[in-house]
Amino acid sequence: MDRLLEQAREEAEHILARAQEQATYLIEERELTRQAEELSHEIVRQAQVEADQVRRGADDYAAEVLVNLEREVMRVLRQIKGGLDLLDERRTEAEEAASAAAVAAVSSEREQAEGDEDAEAGYDVDEDSGESGDDYGPDQYVEDDAEQTVGG
Repeated sequence: MDRLLEQAREEAEHILARAQEQATYLIEERELTRQAEELSHEIVRQAQVEADQVRRGADDYAAEVLVNLEREVMRVLRQIKGGLDLLDERRTEAEEAASAAAVAAVSSEREQAEGDEDAEAGYDVDEDSGESGDDYGPDQYVEDDAEQTVGG
């Protein structure tokens, strides 16, 4: 019976030792799990911090690019406005020149017509210039004729 007791005691010690080993293993396992959870939370937090930094950096870069693009667009718009203003000036100048040419053409036609009338009336008219050979204009001939009639 002593042997049976001894054997039961040994078996109890063996079971206890195994239970302690298993408890220790589970405690270590639980501690590893807790540490793994803490580490995963820290990794997620750090990833969020880095993502926020990257996002801020991307936002800053995008803002800088947009400001530069706005400057470039404004520069191009000033060039376009300058070009349009130049075209308006040229159009105005061309219209003024066309108007002046039309006035000159009408004047030239009148002078030509007056020159033809003078030639028909017997005045000495230079064909190339349309001017009479003397220093009198058509109105002065009329005045001279009137003076000769009155004075003569």
